[in-house]
Amino acid sequence: MSMNLAQYLEHNTDAHMGVLISAIAEVSQSISAAVHKGALGGVLGSAGSENVQGETQKKLDIIANDMILDALATTGVVAGMASEELDDCSPVPGHSDRPFLVLFDPLDGSSNIDVNVSIGTIFSVLPNPDVGEITNESFLQPGTEQLAAGYVVYGPQTSLVLTFGKGVVAFTLDRESGEYIQTSESMDIPEDTKEFAINMSNQRHWHAPVQRYIAELLEGKTGGRGKDFNMRWIASMVADVHRVLTRGGIFMYPKDLRDPNKPGKLRLMYEANPMSLLVEQAGGKSFDATHRILDIQPTDLHQRCAVMLGSANEVQRVSDYHKD
Repeated sequence: MSMNLAQYLEHNTDAHMGVLISAIAEVSQSISAAVHKGALGGVLGSAGSENVQGETQKKLDIIANDMILDALATTGVVAGMASEELDDCSPVPGHSDRPFLVLFDPLDGSSNIDVNVSIGTIFSVLPNPDVGEITNESFLQPGTEQLAAGYVVYGPQTSLVLTFGKGVVAFTLDRESGEYIQTSESMDIPEDTKEFAINMSNQRHWHAPVQRYIAELLEGKTGGRGKDFNMRWIASMVADVHRVLTRGGIFMYPKDLRDPNKPGKLRLMYEANPMSLLVEQAGGKSFDATHRILDIQPTDLHQRCAVMLGSANEVQRVSDYHKD
């Protein structure tokens, strides 16, 4: 008989972490229900506001954000939260001594909400440094400090993918029982691949190493690589990375020439760090260009970075081109 999430947590983590992950799983079911109800629930469309990054917020962005904040605050184990949708962190009043800090992107890929394409929730769990009041600085820990990371992808199935730093496991929501059932004991990314994910509309803005790498992939069998590659691009990081974890590939969102002072598009704390931990635990690699993403020391809660992650040999190749 397949193991459910509660049974897995009982055998693989301590009680505090079990409470936290259970709360995330429970609220994800509520978000999943809202996502799948779609237009029938009146939750589609813009909220008429922008987040701290200047991006238009969807109604579901705000709904999911509030759901997660409320769910985590009542766990008894979370001292503070930080969200891509909030300017600053959200401490739990009077509980700065609780063991965990949680960062999350409530609905990654929200531009896809209105067109019925897979989106998801990404989360990262950090230890609470427990030095008094919870501030933005409390969260500025490198990705190597993460105690757990994962995401929930809301697609044809709702899937929870999770790591505690000892491999990657996956669960699928059984809507009839309301339980997450384990469907993968160990997700492994093959070292080699024939698939790549990148936004080709930005090609003219890429730096030379990325231009070189993508050009050789597009040459296919007639080029130096001697094999054909397929491009995949969902424009939802959580969905693209889920595909990489499931069957391999390389996902790239590189720095480009449009703004020399902007180190990348994706958020280090809410997207790059948790996804990098998952990818590394599944046998892949994750670099910004020449540096391991998990080693980056954050200086800002909403810091951005370039991202190249997935099958180890491909990520290493494009990183080597940057070093050249």
